[in-house]
Amino acid sequence: MSEWASALPWAEDEAELVTELQSGSEAAFDWLVTHYHGPVYNLILGMLGDVSDAADATQEVFLKSFRGIQGFRQGSSLKTWLYRIAIREALNQKRWFKRHKRNETSIDAEPQEGQAPIEVRDRAATPFEQLETREIQNAVQGALQQVPEVFRSAVILRDLEGLSYEEVAEILECNTGTVKSRILRGRRALKEILEPLLSEREAPRRRRAPAGAALSAGREANTSFGTVLRRGATGEGLS
Repeated sequence: MSEWASALPWAEDEAELVTELQSGSEAAFDWLVTHYHGPVYNLILGMLGDVSDAADATQEVFLKSFRGIQGFRQGSSLKTWLYRIAIREALNQKRWFKRHKRNETSIDAEPQEGQAPIEVRDRAATPFEQLETREIQNAVQGALQQVPEVFRSAVILRDLEGLSYEEVAEILECNTGTVKSRILRGRRALKEILEPLLSEREAPRRRRAPAGAALSAGREANTSFGTVLRRGATGEGLS
């Protein structure tokens, strides 16, 4: 958290922050956007799969939160309230695009600074390694778009955003049993899509590696699917 944010009297008190927001405080709203813009954008990008559309939808989420803050119930979580608005906005955009049969190619290849959740981090990787990481990121995003929306949103909230089952249930407005079922089915669908790609990447390594290294590669292949998904979506790579 920045020095500016930590210096605010309500920066660590959500109830006081909500009070400030409901009183129309511009400083409180600026803090809300600064603090939650990244997570909300990441969530919407996972739902829509398009950088430009996600940026537009994120802006709309904060406009709606500003207009609707008076209806926020004290005692609820501000984060889950924002995420619920984000999920609905993403779904509304997809429905709108389908109705209008939108078929455009974005020329915004590079997301605006501070908005991109999927980027190759500079860890002295070679250009080939960076390309490989980008391929994994694209594969994960592409796979997410093939998963039915009802399962996709649950997987993103749980495995990418790291929310508890209870928080996911609150956002999606269903019980935890339903959430767990959706996550399980979403993970299975993603695994079926991504496993062939991961197998192709591991095969050359196993052929080149000595026995000890091959054994290590086998252990890596057993990494939990949630970790694999998270690494691919956040640009950490899978190597």
